[in-house]
Amino acid sequence: MQNRFSANIALFLTALIWGLSFVAQRAGMEYVEPFTFNMVRCILGGFSLIPVILWFKVTQPDTRTERRKHVQHINLWRAGVACGLALFIAMTIQQYAMQFVGAGKGGFITALYVVFVPLITVLMGSKLGKNVIVSVILSVVGLYLLCWKGGTGFDIYDLMVLVSAFFYGVHILVINYYSRHVNAVKASCLQFFVVGVLSVLLVLLFEHPTLEAIYNCRIPILYAGILTCGVAYTLQIYGQKYTLPVVASLILCLEAVFAVLGGVLILGETLSIKETLGCLFMISAVIISNIRIEKRF
Repeated sequence: MQNRFSANIALFLTALIWGLSFVAQRAGMEYVEPFTFNMVRCILGGFSLIPVILWFKVTQPDTRTERRKHVQHINLWRAGVACGLALFIAMTIQQYAMQFVGAGKGGFITALYVVFVPLITVLMGSKLGKNVIVSVILSVVGLYLLCWKGGTGFDIYDLMVLVSAFFYGVHILVINYYSRHVNAVKASCLQFFVVGVLSVLLVLLFEHPTLEAIYNCRIPILYAGILTCGVAYTLQIYGQKYTLPVVASLILCLEAVFAVLGGVLILGETLSIKETLGCLFMISAVIISNIRIEKRF
């Protein structure tokens, strides 16, 4: 019972850190361009997980055979590259759009990756659950209320965040595929370095960062890199180890709520009544997507 309580606290802190990361992403755009922000934060994120890897190495004896190590190293590289590519697409699209989308709105739209995951599995041959159908309907209504601009339609940057949420869903499925074959922390560390290296290419092609600008952006970058990637990821691993999956998912859904609160309290953002209703519909969709609706007679 004590482990479950502390696990839920860990997941709550994870949701808080992730939610406020949207504030860091938004604030960071005041100093550097989006690809530079992702480049530095992901390289920092990769380095921040190295102490966690070393801690596991010291505390857990390695009893693997040399052949087993060789196979796992190959799988680790495959997982790191595959997960890194999916995460790179999601983060690049999202960070570019966050120049023009509020932290709160961005958080709620991104949270729809929870709904996209079962939808993608349907395309892969799985059956569509009743909870997913309800979630999709609520998501569409929520998106309309949150993002529809009247006569001008949807804002292109809101739609870009929605596309990034889809690729975050793809990223989760790729992780699930490889999680049985590799060490999760090592794979996550490698994927952040993959995103960082790919972001270097975009920076060289499209941006002209300066050390002064990166230094001025140090607080958002350090938050997004070390806290969001290293600390929150470690808390998530601990939390999901000792609590029920459904409970973990519902707690992590609070990420979107913390994004709104952070946007309001830190960045001074505001939401209209219509946008607030949209957020309520969307958080309902995220919650229902984690609840199995049983057929009753």
